[in-house]
Amino acid sequence: MSGGGGSLGQRTGSYGSLLQQQLESSFVFPIHTTATTTTTTTTPPLLRKPYSKMVAAGAREKERLLSRICKLLCRRRVGMLLLVSVSVVVFMSVLSAVSKEDEAREVSIVDSHHRSTKHIEDNVLDENISISYPESSVIIERFDKKDEFEDRKEDNSSNFVTLKSENNALPLLPVAVKGALAPGHPCERFALPHLQPIKKGRVLVVTCPVCYLPVEQAIASMPSAPSISPLIRNLAYVYEENSVRTDAFGGSEFGGYPTLKQRNDSYDIKETMNVHCGFVKGAKPGRQTGFDIGDADLSEMEQCYGIVVASAIFGNYDIIQQPKNISEYAKQNVCFYMFVDEETEAYFKNSSVLDEKMKVGLWRVVVVHNLPYTDARRNGKVPKLLLHRIFPNARYSIWIDGKLELVVDPFRILERFLWRNGATFAISRHYRRFDVFQEAEANKAAGKYENASIDFQVDFYKMEGLTPYSEAKLPITSDVPEGCVIIREHIPITNLFTCLWFNEVDRFTSRDQLSFAMVRDKIMSKVSWSVNMFLDCERRNFVVQAYHRDLLEHMAPPISAAILEQPESVDELPVKSSADPITDQSARTPGRKIPTKRGRERRSGSRRHRKTSAGVKEPNSI
Repeated sequence: MSGGGGSLGQRTGSYGSLLQQQLESSFVFPIHTTATTTTTTTTPPLLRKPYSKMVAAGAREKERLLSRICKLLCRRRVGMLLLVSVSVVVFMSVLSAVSKEDEAREVSIVDSHHRSTKHIEDNVLDENISISYPESSVIIERFDKKDEFEDRKEDNSSNFVTLKSENNALPLLPVAVKGALAPGHPCERFALPHLQPIKKGRVLVVTCPVCYLPVEQAIASMPSAPSISPLIRNLAYVYEENSVRTDAFGGSEFGGYPTLKQRNDSYDIKETMNVHCGFVKGAKPGRQTGFDIGDADLSEMEQCYGIVVASAIFGNYDIIQQPKNISEYAKQNVCFYMFVDEETEAYFKNSSVLDEKMKVGLWRVVVVHNLPYTDARRNGKVPKLLLHRIFPNARYSIWIDGKLELVVDPFRILERFLWRNGATFAISRHYRRFDVFQEAEANKAAGKYENASIDFQVDFYKMEGLTPYSEAKLPITSDVPEGCVIIREHIPITNLFTCLWFNEVDRFTSRDQLSFAMVRDKIMSKVSWSVNMFLDCERRNFVVQAYHRDLLEHMAPPISAAILEQPESVDELPVKSSADPITDQSARTPGRKIPTKRGRERRSGSRRHRKTSAGVKEPNSI
């Protein structure tokens, strides 16, 4: 028995050891006892788990660590060092992201440029023709940095090119509808690639190639006979020794005072016409008429029977720009004339740029006396629009504003914009605006002229039927020209057009962009004639814009690596012309950075510029 009891005691102890293991393992099992014949199940008391102590110890360690960190951060030097370290890391991350974005944009631009260039090469038959491709051809418009512009997308089913922004939809830009070239023409397969706007700061730039013929082929393309003028054959000009104002507004002693009835009759186109066209006081333009020219100069100008390239600088407002890339044939056979006033002549002489033959490079300088207007810009409209009156025997003329530099041979320009299309008058459309009403508002906003005078002119045109530009006017692609370049053949219809255009400038404001469409549309309603309004980026391919003298005087010294910025008072940037192999780009003046004005200084400068250059109409104003 005792042996059995001992055995049971060991067994119980054995079960006790198992129980302890079970409790340590956090499991509850039924407990069997041998004291009775029944089996009972009991629940042991809950014991603290060993890992709870570990958790508590870990929490205390964390608290001590946080306490140490807080003490360190409370020390000023350590806190500042940590703050600077974090700032550097954030700055480097942002800089890296921006660099990657710029690199991706540059790759995209270069890729689009290569695609456009390849497209041009694939569409040109004759490998000898010149494709002029400027690096930056056109300024579309200033815009706010918040605007994100998309590429222009040309829809083959539409005559418009759209330029969209994320926040504001810009107006549709009409596309010229060109006729097919003669079979076998070297530029027959040339196609203008999709325009690729590139955002540079606050300016949108568009590259624009032009297909020119070589000079020899362009010369050979010159028509042997004048173009036929529709309906009108003989055009004479009004001569009035004593002009008398009869209407309430408009006109001048130089241009006469045509009545509204005479104005309306001048648009009734007939075979023989007699219209006002400046120089009304004298029998011969330039001789005691206002805008007087010396007899020797007049005689020489009458000997120009072919092509005239003309410009003007009045009020010493611009720096004379020498034509470049001019062929020897053009140097010998094209007349290059620069009209200046006495103030500009004095500057030329003091600068020793004017030789004894009154020439500055290719330019033959003609000094004009007795200027008809006090406003230099208005005086410039006389040679700009009335070249046929002072060059009575010339067949063609190219007018360029005094701030422009000609960089393509005149024969190539005439072939591209007149002879190739059978046109007699060509002018570039405005780089952004193509509606007269928008142009008027832009002129008022920029202080180009008195607001009341602009409103009066536009309201007058509205009463005559002028409407905002719309697709209904196609194939007319714009109502607003850029105006700084005019390419024309001197025949009666184009002479009439510029005479009537000048009369509008003389009657209303000097902003000729406002009156262009009204005169054109009135003539086109009477006869079958049109104006070739080509893209302004094509104009920028053969002329380069420089700065006015007053801006150059405030420029910083030239720095070869300077970044070119757009000045506040200049509408467009000077940009390089073309990558034409005949065009020498190495002689260009490096870009200069212009100090910009701020706040009140800018406003006062704008008023000064407006007074001296934009001008206020003389006593005959509206």
